[in-house]
Amino acid sequence: MKTVQDILAMIKENDIKMVDFKMVDINGQYRHVTIPAQNFSEDTMKSGIGFDASNYGYAVVEKSDMVFIPDPDTALIDPFCEIPTLSMTGNAMIIDTPENRPLPQYPRNVIRAAVQAMKDSGLADEMIILPEFEFYLFDQAGWEVSGREISATVDAQQSYWNSATEGLGVVVPKQKNYHIAKPFDISYECRSEMCMHMAEAGIEINYHHPEVAASGQFEIEPQLGEVVHMADATMMIKYIIHNTALKYGKTATFMPKPIYGEAGSGMHVHMLLKKDGKPVFSDDNGYAHLSKEAHYFMGGLLKHISSLCAITNPSTNSFKRLVPGFEAPVTVGYATSNRSAVIRIPAYAKSPDKRRFELRNPDATCNPYYCYAAILMAGLDGVKNKIDPHENGWGPYDFNLFHLPEEEKAKLQGLPTRLEDALDALEKDHDYLTAGGVFPEELIKNFIKTKREECSSLSKIPNPAEFEKYFNL
Repeated sequence: MKTVQDILAMIKENDIKMVDFKMVDINGQYRHVTIPAQNFSEDTMKSGIGFDASNYGYAVVEKSDMVFIPDPDTALIDPFCEIPTLSMTGNAMIIDTPENRPLPQYPRNVIRAAVQAMKDSGLADEMIILPEFEFYLFDQAGWEVSGREISATVDAQQSYWNSATEGLGVVVPKQKNYHIAKPFDISYECRSEMCMHMAEAGIEINYHHPEVAASGQFEIEPQLGEVVHMADATMMIKYIIHNTALKYGKTATFMPKPIYGEAGSGMHVHMLLKKDGKPVFSDDNGYAHLSKEAHYFMGGLLKHISSLCAITNPSTNSFKRLVPGFEAPVTVGYATSNRSAVIRIPAYAKSPDKRRFELRNPDATCNPYYCYAAILMAGLDGVKNKIDPHENGWGPYDFNLFHLPEEEKAKLQGLPTRLEDALDALEKDHDYLTAGGVFPEELIKNFIKTKREECSSLSKIPNPAEFEKYFNL
């Protein structure tokens, strides 16, 4: 645990000129405020930095003037600032008592409340997760939405569509990019630098590699970590990927389906629980060596999956990824080593302290704090109510669901196919989120309202594909 004195020492030893405070809005995007380093003091850590919460998308019942209290444990030197800058994230507080109190809607406060709910349940004292980050790196990206033009263009030098114009012939066939090596892997150094920055930020990395899509899709996978730390790390990983890409003359996107006909980008979330340092999810005699608590946890996720999708997949583009044929999950169920079910149990996680499962539907357009908190609350509800996924007909599906006959596929429960449907489900099914006040009711209502307005706005914009379909009728 770092102290204020540790931060002051970092400022002095590294000749820091600016201290940057990174805050998170309702959509999971960084905002920031910067002060000169000489103005940073113990009082900064106690009194915080004032900000208007309503400008961050929070429909607060209280007065919107809040204070941001930095967390010294998140302090790191920002590698993308030419002027030496120390960066910290932290928690938003309401100014209504001498000690202040957490703003319940602030993302970091929500995930901390979910962790406390887990501890209070007696099930576990630690949630460990591993989110996988899939993304595209483009050499060019642009769009226009106006009365004159509705268009979007992207380009990646190594993409198959450049086979006739790429002078060196270094192109990758469509959907054949997985683990492809140099000279085709032209962004290798860029991604290696991303991983080095992540390590400097205290985020240990398992590996990085090219993903399936030939038009510049890649993955970076961190190591397992405590859930609040990994929520902070998710924000920092995206920040590092975006900024490093720009340094190399590229642009990064976590958009779930930026290219028609190519694989989409998800953010699969692996998870396990520990109590007193011992694995809660491990049982040598259970299916896939998972305990009954693990199965109940999966049951909670599967029961609430439709409403969860509103939080884990909160963009209209998210549901263009969740379609058959691209290794994206479309079926509500669980299985071992099966990528067509929404919950996959990795067969390679053999040691008791690594036994886990992954939820495959989330993508990185989510607010990670809300996403991980919602996953935890759904799982806790499953354990509390002993929701057995097998008894509820959710598997295990130890076969490729994509290859089932159509009449058998029709019997399976699928994920929502539109954001509007997921929002309908969240409206009806969110008691598991508001339990114990973890997700405030006001936050759920405001989130649904904001997303419905987003859906309505996008539904009014003509799609270029509609011109192809209807222009000459």
